Amino acid sequence: MYAGYFGLRGNPFSIAPDPRYLFMSERHREALAHLLYGLQGSGGIVLLTGDIGTGKTTVFRCFLEQVPDTCQVAYIFNPKLSATELLRVICDEFGVLVQASGPGPATDKDHIDPLNAFLLDLHAQGRQAVLVIDEAQNLSPDVLEQLRLLTNLETAER
Repeated sequence: MYAGYFGLRGNPFSIAPDPRYLFMSERHREALAHLLYGLQGSGGIVLLTGDIGTGKTTVFRCFLEQVPDTCQVAYIFNPKLSATELLRVICDEFGVLVQASGPGPATDKDHIDPLNAFLLDLHAQGRQAVLVIDEAQNLSPDVLEQLRLLTNLETAER
């Protein structure tokens, strides 16, 4: 009702993190610059922190619009996962095919081996994989340890 009255093109009070409505304060520009710098660093972890409602997710959405085509992005928006579920979601997000090596569900190793092969293949192509975890403060210690272990993948140069 008010949109037509005020000549607005969209809902100004949406809770969706739409980067078109992000006011790029100096801190927001700095946060975005740090995220983009993390891409140039070719590895490691970049952490974006801030109080609830300060625009972290919206800055991240703005970041996604600027990620080069040489990067493949996996986005996890619900971090309430076990370590095995995290591996499953990462593989799903990157489109990595996982097959159980034995009877029953796929093990952590069944996920890690093809994920490592995928990451090495991306590297060989000169591309990067970017994993973004929104609300990462909710990760359990087991999941944080699994993430740390995933960062152990290295080549002779990087």
